[in-house]
Amino acid sequence: MQPKMIKIAVIGLPQSGKSSLTKALQTLADQGQQDMHFVEVYHPDELHGHAFDVVLQVVDSTRLEESLMLTPHIIDEQEKIVLAIGRYDLLLKTDHSLNIPKLEQLIGVPTCRVSVRLNYGLPNCLSILQQVAEQPTSKAHPIHHLRDQADEDTYRAYVHGILTETLTHAKDDQQQTRLEKIDKVLTNPWLGFPIMMAVLYFVFWCTFTLGAYPQEWIASGIELTAQWLNGLVTPSWWSSMLIDGVLQGVGAVLAFLPNIIILFFFISLMEDSGYMAREAFIMDTIMHKIGLHGRSFIPMLMGFGCNVPAIMAAKDIQNPKDRLLTMLMVPFMSCSARLPVYMLFVDTFFERHKALVMISLYAIGICLSVVFALVMKRTKWFRQEEDDTVNELPTFKLPKLRIAVAHIWEKVADYLQKICTVIIWASVIIWALEYFPNQDLNDLENSYLAAIGQFISPLLEPLGFDWKMSVCLLTGLPAKEAIVSTLAILYGGDLSAAGFTPLTAFTFMLFVLLYFPCVATTVTLRREAGRGWAWFMVFHSLLLAWVISFIVYQIGMLL
Repeated sequence: MQPKMIKIAVIGLPQSGKSSLTKALQTLADQGQQDMHFVEVYHPDELHGHAFDVVLQVVDSTRLEESLMLTPHIIDEQEKIVLAIGRYDLLLKTDHSLNIPKLEQLIGVPTCRVSVRLNYGLPNCLSILQQVAEQPTSKAHPIHHLRDQADEDTYRAYVHGILTETLTHAKDDQQQTRLEKIDKVLTNPWLGFPIMMAVLYFVFWCTFTLGAYPQEWIASGIELTAQWLNGLVTPSWWSSMLIDGVLQGVGAVLAFLPNIIILFFFISLMEDSGYMAREAFIMDTIMHKIGLHGRSFIPMLMGFGCNVPAIMAAKDIQNPKDRLLTMLMVPFMSCSARLPVYMLFVDTFFERHKALVMISLYAIGICLSVVFALVMKRTKWFRQEEDDTVNELPTFKLPKLRIAVAHIWEKVADYLQKICTVIIWASVIIWALEYFPNQDLNDLENSYLAAIGQFISPLLEPLGFDWKMSVCLLTGLPAKEAIVSTLAILYGGDLSAAGFTPLTAFTFMLFVLLYFPCVATTVTLRREAGRGWAWFMVFHSLLLAWVISFIVYQIGMLL
């Protein structure tokens, strides 16, 4: 009889793609011909209704107390669990040590130490998982009796007591390392926020300055390719579609790939070093002013990469009202899909103040999300007492280049996949609507595209947008990068000669910032929060985008 496959849920890992620990355990199990299948989950609720044989909870050795707070919630869904003390080498580097046998005895859960970087403890972890999976279910966990009659604060005190008995601190706990001294400066109440703004300014400055050269090379390569194809093929509808549609549309988006790489390189460094968590710590006071806490800032930070995983990450917030409000705040964050639009206009119209204009767009999104939260907190759906949450900061460390490269590749692959699917199809559709019915790109005013644009343009004329700009906003619904390809097809390479001014450019960027990110974000919000809140996000974002853009444009015209 063939042995049953052991299905193992791995929980406690950051939600940023399949982790190196999960991959290493799966590879080791496959090599040993052990019939195990590892599945990553990110919240105890995801365990409900799934037939997992055992749960592997990964406990961050640098955040022991916060990690162990998740354990009783896991036991609510699955009796058989194993603790894996991850990144144990980092704990040893600080001259701390953890008494594993004593920890097992006090918390009642089998425990092992693992380190993927040192290839340490993985075979032992697999062995423990197999033993626990094959044992009969037991309810002998000491925390069972506690969680049945205690609240979160009592359990936190219990965890603190366990660590007091099992965690041995360094002999000289007062001695500060160089990184600890830096950490104190970065989280200083007076210096932390200015430093954070200076770091962001430097990141955007590097994104534009260093990315300008390869961006220009790619743009020149696209232009030379277009000239070569024009001399090679016979003029026809399909050659026009290839050159004026696909090549120009895709090339306009592809030119910003170097900037994307540079930006996410810096973001990866900030995440891996622990500085992102310090930004959340710095923002904790501000978040409390609007009735939330620093934990809500983490999904908002993730929203600068992509709003979809950011909304999903908000599931880790225990308070249901705070969880929903955070999900509704995420779309205000400028995701990476909006970045090519910003770069195109900032490069063209704000040559001397590129980084400043970029920071202003991100700051406007954050400020409006705060105002939105303040308003919503006074409605019957979100009114509640403030919920204080203690946040542990991960160890501040030097980032690793290998992790940065892996993070960049993940984002580049996603960007290229979007170019090869959504952007190509959007470029072909826009070209077709522009080319037909007269089969002449020079007769744009009588095209199907002009008819669509002129139908919706009365709504956007008070914002300074012509019908072409209105069409660009429509094509941004499936993916914001499609706006850049549409601009390239409709206006060619020179926006300054096509009726745009710095005022209309900034107003256009504001509208792109504020109207709902994309269809995928809306679908994700519908799945996590319900249909009503998804439609609420769509309509309130459109209304807010129109009102703010109208105010900025009209005031700008007066000045």
